Amino acid sequence: MAKEKGHKLVAQNKRARHEYTILDTYECGMVLTGTEVKSLREGRANLTDGYAYISGREAWVDNLFIPEYTQGTWTNHAARRKRKLLLHRDEIRKLEAKTKETGHTLVPLSLYFKDGRAKLEVAVAVGKKLYDKRQALREKQDKREAARAVARANRRTG
Repeated sequence: MAKEKGHKLVAQNKRARHEYTILDTYECGMVLTGTEVKSLREGRANLTDGYAYISGREAWVDNLFIPEYTQGTWTNHAARRKRKLLLHRDEIRKLEAKTKETGHTLVPLSLYFKDGRAKLEVAVAVGKKLYDKRQALREKQDKREAARAVARANRRTG
C-alpha cells in the first residue's frame, strides 16, 4: 500500500477565528485509537466546543467531537473523550507560560491529515471584545462590497 502524501483537511473551527485574536499557532499530533482514525478518514469531526490545556507537563484536548466509526464494534471509542497532544517538551513549556498570562487560552483551529498522520493545529489566543468582532465583520463586509463593485465595473467595460 502506498504511503499517503499531502494535506487533507478534516475539520476547521471557523468560529474560533471570529471569537478570538490568534497570537501563535502550533501543529501537534494526537494519541488516537484505530476507530477514531477511521472516523476521521471519513471526514467526520467537530472542533467547535473543543479546548486544549496543559496539565502535568502534558498537553490535552478535550470535548473534541469525533463520532463513533459506523462499522466499529465493541472496540469503538467514546466520541468526546480527552485526547493527549504530542508536542515537544519545550513547546509545552512555552504554551504553559503563555496560557498562565491573563486572558490567554489554547484553542483548536483545524484537524487534518499531513502525510497520512492526523494533526491538530492549536492556537494561543485572546478573546475578542464585542466591538472587535463587529469591526472585523464590518471590514469583511466592506471588502466583499468592494470586490463586487470591481467585478461589476469589469463586466460593463468588458
